[in-house]
Amino acid sequence: MNSAETIAAQPGPTPEKLRIAVFSGNYNYVMDGPVRALNMLVAFLEEEGHNVLVFAPTVDEPAFEHSGTLISAPSFALPGRSEYRLSLGMGGNVKQRLREFKPDLVHIAAPDPLGYAALRFARKNNIPAVASFHTRFDTYPRYYGAKWLEKYLTNYMRHFYRRCEHVYAPSQTMAAELRDEGIGHDIRLWTRGVDSVLFNPGKRDLAWRRSIGFKDDDVVIAFVGRVVLEKGIDIFVESLARAKNVKALVVGEGPERARFAEKLPTGHFTGHLQGEELSRAYASADVFFNPSITETFGNVTLEAMASGTPALCANAAGSASLVEHEVTGLLATPTSESFAAALERLAGDHDLRRRLSETARTRSLNYSWRTILGHLVDDYREAIGAFHHAGAHKGV
Repeated sequence: MNSAETIAAQPGPTPEKLRIAVFSGNYNYVMDGPVRALNMLVAFLEEEGHNVLVFAPTVDEPAFEHSGTLISAPSFALPGRSEYRLSLGMGGNVKQRLREFKPDLVHIAAPDPLGYAALRFARKNNIPAVASFHTRFDTYPRYYGAKWLEKYLTNYMRHFYRRCEHVYAPSQTMAAELRDEGIGHDIRLWTRGVDSVLFNPGKRDLAWRRSIGFKDDDVVIAFVGRVVLEKGIDIFVESLARAKNVKALVVGEGPERARFAEKLPTGHFTGHLQGEELSRAYASADVFFNPSITETFGNVTLEAMASGTPALCANAAGSASLVEHEVTGLLATPTSESFAAALERLAGDHDLRRRLSETARTRSLNYSWRTILGHLVDDYREAIGAFHHAGAHKGV
C-alpha cells in the first residue's frame, strides 16, 4: 500500500465535533426518500457544528438544492435508467479530498462500487465505517426479468455490510429481516422523521380536487413516489381495475410514467410535486396506496399518515413497521385481489377512513427528525469509540 494514501487514525477519546465523510450513489440528482433522509442528516450535522463532506455522482442540473458540501465522484448514466448514475470508484480528486479531510467516520449509504471503495479506504486507514440500509437492491432484478441474480446480490450485500461497524436499518421489521439473513453484525435503528406542520390534514383542498377533475364524493386513491416498476405500479393498476368506485391520483415522475398513464386513462397525473403542493395532494386524497414490497421504511407512507390520509400498504418489512393494521391503516397480502378488496372496504366505509385518519395523524407525531438524528450521532460516537478501543487492544 502506498504510504501517501494512508492517514493515521489514533485511538483516543471521541472528539466533541465529528468529521463525517458520507458516500452515496445519489445525493441531489433524483429526489427520493433515502436522498431526503441523507440531506436532513447532513443539514442537522452542520447545524450541530460537525464537519461533513458528501461524495456522490453529480449532474449539471440537479433536482434540488442540496445540503452541505458535495464532492463530485466520476460516474456515468445507467443504461436503461439514465436518470440514475453509477460511480465505479473514487477517482484521484475524491481520494485527495478524503485524505485532506481526515474523517473520524465514514458513512456509506449504498453498497455500490463507490461505497465499496469507501469501505476499502476506511479499512486501510484505520477509520470506522458505518452503513445505512435504504433499499433492497437485491430484489430489483425480479422486476426486470433477471430474478436469478437475486441470490448473488444478497451474498454480496452480506459480504459488504458485515465489514461495517454498524448497519442502520430504517425500521424494526427491516432490522429483523437483515438479522435473519445475516446482512450486517451490529444492526441498529435509524428511522425517519416527518414535518408535521407541512404535512397535516388541514391542507385538504376540495377546490383543488375539483380543478383536476374529481367530484367531492369521489374516493381518490393516491400513489406518491418514483414511477418505476419496483414501486409496484403494475399491481397498483391491476388493483384499481378490480376495485369499484375509486379514482386514481398519481404524484411522481419516472421512466414508467407514460405506460402507467396509458393503463390508468381516468387517473390524474401531477408529475413531481414538493412542498405545499405535495402536502395538498396527500391531504386531498381519501386513501394512500403503497403496493411496494421493496420499501425499507416508506417516507411517503409516513407523510400520508401525517396528512391524515389512511394508508393501504403491502404487508412487507418497511410498511409493516409504520402501519398498524386496523389502527393506523390497512396491510394486505401483495396481490391485486387482496389490495382490491381492501380498497373497496375503505371506499365504502367513511367512518373507517375517519378513524384510521385520526390515529395515523396522532402516531406520526412521534417521528421527530431532531430526536431521531440526535440518536444517530450517539451511535456514531459509539462506533468510533468501540472501533478504536478494539483496535488498541489488538495493537492496531
